[in-house]
Amino acid sequence: MALYVTAVDENSPAERFGLTVGCALLAIDGHPLNDALDYQFYTTPTSFSLEVCENEQHRTVQITKAEYEPLGCNFKTYLGDEKHSCANHCMFCFIDQLPPGMREPLYFKDDDERLSFLFGNYITLTNLTDHEIDRIIQMHISPIFVSVHTTNPALRVRMLANKRGGEVLDYLPRLAELNCQLVLCRGINDGDELRRTLTDLLALRPQVGSIAAVPAGVTDYRKGLYKLTPYDKETAAATLDILEEFAQKCRAEYGRSVIYPSDEWYLTAERPLPPAEFYDAFAQLEDGVGMWRLYHDTFLEELENYTGLVMPHSMDVVTGTLAGPLIRDCADALMQKYPQVKITVHEIKNEYFGGNVSVAGLVTGTDIIKQCSGKLHSDLLAVPEVMIRDEKGQFLDDITLEELGRALGCRAVSIPTDGGGCCKAMLNTHKRKTIKFKR
Repeated sequence: MALYVTAVDENSPAERFGLTVGCALLAIDGHPLNDALDYQFYTTPTSFSLEVCENEQHRTVQITKAEYEPLGCNFKTYLGDEKHSCANHCMFCFIDQLPPGMREPLYFKDDDERLSFLFGNYITLTNLTDHEIDRIIQMHISPIFVSVHTTNPALRVRMLANKRGGEVLDYLPRLAELNCQLVLCRGINDGDELRRTLTDLLALRPQVGSIAAVPAGVTDYRKGLYKLTPYDKETAAATLDILEEFAQKCRAEYGRSVIYPSDEWYLTAERPLPPAEFYDAFAQLEDGVGMWRLYHDTFLEELENYTGLVMPHSMDVVTGTLAGPLIRDCADALMQKYPQVKITVHEIKNEYFGGNVSVAGLVTGTDIIKQCSGKLHSDLLAVPEVMIRDEKGQFLDDITLEELGRALGCRAVSIPTDGGGCCKAMLNTHKRKTIKFKR
């Protein structure tokens, strides 16, 4: 392997020592360079020996620089090579359930330990070799986010449809800091299997810092895939009982919950969500764990402490069916304090994906247009930023905010997803940039 230089920073050590665009970086002090993590780790010292290939000529460059000073080389991607794709065929994989015709990158399944370290992406470990595990340990890369699902080796092989699914569980005790995820499938890895998994993972404390449990998402696009049954009120409550039982034991023993059920369990079971203290530092927020509580509390805190001028105005807000009651309650609290503000909340049913998909982040422009056409109470429609996933300001179905506003004949704006930011946006709509279209 080698890293090919695509650009060299001006006045950098790389420029000073004659590294040029197109040259290949082969090794540092005898360590092969496979990707940007190798490059960053081995270029940290004040001096090292760099093996380079340029115009088919090999040479060794003795580099001297300040400690932690960037060498100054850039590569085709921020990883130095391409993302590692997933080798599994998980029975619950959401990407396998996407409708056709979406952007091509959305269908790419990554399972890359570097993305786990850099961005908190979950990995299954089935892509890793002993060499890569040794590198993680040597570089002190942590935390690593692991999709465990079950600690039963045979069941994990079945769930991941990968013969390495069970054996790679042996990597877990070798990693210094782990945040784990359990995607639970009704009747498969819940019940007694869930108890086994939680017991096994807690035996790895303190390496295991948190364990998030989420129900498998099911769309209408499962033709040819394993038949999954979504959780209902009764089965969600039974699963939640197990998760809370273990969480309570953890709080008694470790002073923190460690095990965190996602918000969907409470909403499906029709139970109140725990207080903020239950979620400790909200370590698994990106997995939908504690989002409701954090949004609710920060919204009301901002509302209580807000001192700015609130002009009379009206607005419509869209959200998913899961968050609908929360957004409506918060909007009602705002209107009670500021009667000059009128907010209409629209819960958008996800017909685009179907199934039990209900989160705001998967709402599409198509469904908003279909369900809000002729039903808006103002000329301003606020869309949570989490729905706009593309750098071009597009929904998952490629519809843009501009096209949404044009279709509905309104001003289209995006608002923050966090509670405090959303509260400010609802109170200060006259200060936000908007896009207006004639009816």
